[in-house]
Amino acid sequence: MTGLRERTKRAVRAELVEVAQRLFAEQGFDETTVDDIARAAGMSKRSFFRYFPVKEDVVLGEIDFMGERIAAELAARPAGEEPWASLHAVLRDWEQRIDDERQALERLRLIESSPALRARYQQKREETRGHIAQALQARSGLDAFTADLLTAAAGAALDSVARAWTRSDGRADRLALVDQAFALFTPARA
Repeated sequence: MTGLRERTKRAVRAELVEVAQRLFAEQGFDETTVDDIARAAGMSKRSFFRYFPVKEDVVLGEIDFMGERIAAELAARPAGEEPWASLHAVLRDWEQRIDDERQALERLRLIESSPALRARYQQKREETRGHIAQALQARSGLDAFTADLLTAAAGAALDSVARAWTRSDGRADRLALVDQAFALFTPARA
């Protein structure tokens, strides 16, 4: 059971995200300062940094948690399942969640609009891919190179899916794109 302190922290983080997204939409990401976000949320700049270490994490903070959850879901997959099939199943489920999320398209556009945000996004994605590769290696007995390679291929597939989905204004069938990308990348021997 989650304690009161953790629930309160999550609520404040969610409020900061909401306030920041509104300001980013009005002013732009690069033009909005941490002071602007803190002031609009009724807190100090110092308090803001208790919840997010940098401004970019207001947009990207969930990526850390997502990587941990993906790693846990990979570990829970059936023991005999091929590693590529495991990645496909888990990441397809995550893409469905992203597709169902109302603000996913706006977030992707916001990331693309700011060099600082793109750089932080790539940094967080690399950290997440490291967690996923470790989980894949642990559950399947793959060597580190193969686990890293499969994880990188899956990441490239999802990057292409996100770009195609964004270009279609969110109208493309995201899950069909995921299935197509994973089918095209299926290794001869996983």
